[in-house]
Amino acid sequence: MSDEPQPRQPGKGWAPKKPQAADAPEGKKGTKPPRTGWRRYVPTWRTVLAAALVTAALVIGGFFLGYHLVQIPAANALATQQANVYLYADGSVIARDGDVNRENVTLGQISEDAQHAILAAEDRDFYTESAVDPLAMVRAAWNTATGKGKQSGSTITQQYVKNYYLRQEQTVTRKVKEFFIAIKLDRNQSKDDILEGYLNTSFFGRGAYGIQAAAHAYYDMDASELDAGRAAYLASLLNAPSQYDVITHPENRQTVENRWNYVLDGMVDEGWLTETERAGMKFPTPKETTHSTGMSGQRGYIVDVVKKYLTDNDIVDEDTLDTGGYRITTTLHKDKQDAFVDAVNDKLMDRLDQENRKVDTYVRAGGASVEPKTGKVVAMYNGIDYVKQYTPNATRRDFQTGSSFKPFVLTAAVEHKSRTQDGRRITPTTLYDGTSERPVQGWPGARYAPENEDHRDYGDITVREATDKSVNAVYAQMAVDVGPDKVRRTAIDLGLSENTPSLDDAGPSIALGVASASVLDMAEAYATLANHGKNSGYTLLEKVTYGGKTVDLPERRTRQAVSRQAADTTTAVLRGVVESGTATAAQTAGRPAAGKTGTAEEDTAAWFAGYTPDLATVVAVMGQDPVTAGHKSLYGAMGLPRINGGGAPAEIWGQYTREALEGHPVQGFNLRMQPGAFESQPPPSDSSDSPSSSGRPTDRDSGTPDDEDTTGSSTPDDSDEPTRETPGDDSSTPGDTTGGDGGTTDSGTDTGGGTGYSDSNGDDHRTGPAGLTGALTQHTRRDE
Repeated sequence: MSDEPQPRQPGKGWAPKKPQAADAPEGKKGTKPPRTGWRRYVPTWRTVLAAALVTAALVIGGFFLGYHLVQIPAANALATQQANVYLYADGSVIARDGDVNRENVTLGQISEDAQHAILAAEDRDFYTESAVDPLAMVRAAWNTATGKGKQSGSTITQQYVKNYYLRQEQTVTRKVKEFFIAIKLDRNQSKDDILEGYLNTSFFGRGAYGIQAAAHAYYDMDASELDAGRAAYLASLLNAPSQYDVITHPENRQTVENRWNYVLDGMVDEGWLTETERAGMKFPTPKETTHSTGMSGQRGYIVDVVKKYLTDNDIVDEDTLDTGGYRITTTLHKDKQDAFVDAVNDKLMDRLDQENRKVDTYVRAGGASVEPKTGKVVAMYNGIDYVKQYTPNATRRDFQTGSSFKPFVLTAAVEHKSRTQDGRRITPTTLYDGTSERPVQGWPGARYAPENEDHRDYGDITVREATDKSVNAVYAQMAVDVGPDKVRRTAIDLGLSENTPSLDDAGPSIALGVASASVLDMAEAYATLANHGKNSGYTLLEKVTYGGKTVDLPERRTRQAVSRQAADTTTAVLRGVVESGTATAAQTAGRPAAGKTGTAEEDTAAWFAGYTPDLATVVAVMGQDPVTAGHKSLYGAMGLPRINGGGAPAEIWGQYTREALEGHPVQGFNLRMQPGAFESQPPPSDSSDSPSSSGRPTDRDSGTPDDEDTTGSSTPDDSDEPTRETPGDDSSTPGDTTGGDGGTTDSGTDTGGGTGYSDSNGDDHRTGPAGLTGALTQHTRRDE
């Protein structure tokens, strides 16, 4: 038998084992057999765990990397743009300028109902949740990537980031940036600040960005005034601003009301609205159209004039103003502004026939109205429509003022105690030669011989009559008697700009209004006369704020520009112009009034400047070619031979003043005039050769010193003693009263020693020495 091991014979239940690998360690089991079939496609738990760990590491690393790489950027240009808001004195909106209709307000300027409505519509857990909602963000990103359209699941913080810092495109990149910026912003700003920013940047339709602009666009009110119902509608708009405007899309009303109910129900659920309040609410249909905040009509002119006033007075520089965000409350009164427009339309524009009369296409109008005691501009008329005629007619300085300048000559004469060439003191009763084309005496320059209107000769005529009838010959001579430089200085003191064209180089012609002052400048000057010679400069501003903070305005000081006696004597004379002179049409105001008409050379402009104790208003009708912008004569306009100050300008003034002062008590003038202002004066001692009567020069000197009287006595014009002041402003009767001496308080009497009284209706009844002209007619009373 062999010693070799013999192979084992197979038996029942036996099977040979596979040979063990030669390198397998002894005593260990072999590896598992490879997976077959579908099992080979299922990852093992080890693979899943490893992948999860790698993914978590990538996500965490990506988060920290993104958090550090994505910085909070500067706000986008659209989000920072605001309109400047221009307001009437009562706070109602005149206009908004700028490309974006937005007015930022603080959270405190937004009603709680409005805040709660927005939260109920967009993010009810805003104050308790984190800055981002990852699930909603993933959903929105998926929908964007798969082309399913826009779906918003973002928090208010994310929406604010999109509005304020990013663009509006729907991309994954923008959503990633939005995610990280929102997280950082939530760490840096309070919830209130974020909500305030969101409410100021959201788009509500109708061109309105921010809830303040939206409140005005839909309901013509401030955001602070929004109640729950209106606020819920504005909140609904955020879902689809264009489609949810029920005025432009009435077919969507049911959908909008459903959304509105959803918002209100959310307010109830959150405890911001009671069930009782909710039950009684009806859908607040927005206004079909609110007041336009564009530049059409008078609005654009007002914005233009006010902006220039802001920059000229160094309140806000032009570049800063252009950035927007200013809330500018003007001195303008909406009711007076509307009354001015109505008066111009009724008395001028509606009477034009531009299709059949070419000259009617040249007609322009300008007007300004100032409170004498405050200097506040309460109304302006600048043109038919800013988008059609851009030049503001109330502030332009290119049309001659004509005879509306003459009162400044009289004021200067009284102020400087001036005398005629033959030494007589200039008063309302001083006699002058009113011969047309009479050469002016005492003027060292070239011969000057102005003609009167229609070449009419008046002979010897008082200053009072010459004012009533606007006699050029008299006033040209008076300007030389006073001195053109003194006349110029007086006009500037009263309110005209030192830069008024043709004011510096005028000689005797200064009296005839060759200077081209603006309507607004003239209104200030006449307001100074109405305020007894006191001037504080006109103002267009009540208040200016930026970001809720008040902007400092220049300090305004009132000064005595001319003596009270000079101003009041002029007022007394100008009352006759309205009562019986060239401006009787102004009597329709139904109040004691003073004023002066004027016509520029070649009838290119017609003026009426007038005032009551309460209001000074100047109206000018101008002729301008709409194509070349050149000045045009107005002969034949409105179908009339000529346009003069006593026509349309005075009629406009009368209607406007009546409406503007409706409801205000009628005030009489309270005047303290030049001593002996209406005492009759003898004619020149030698009328045959006196320059004041015949126009021929004499051998005598050009006059005695201004402060000396030819009799050897003098009375200071600024003394209160020779005059007797009657408290006309406080009187129960609206008319004026007169004194029995030269120091009369009556604004219209021609009588030096005459008597008079005012009845309970304010009508004047007067008697006076024979031979004096310009007696007053009774006041024309307005039917109440």
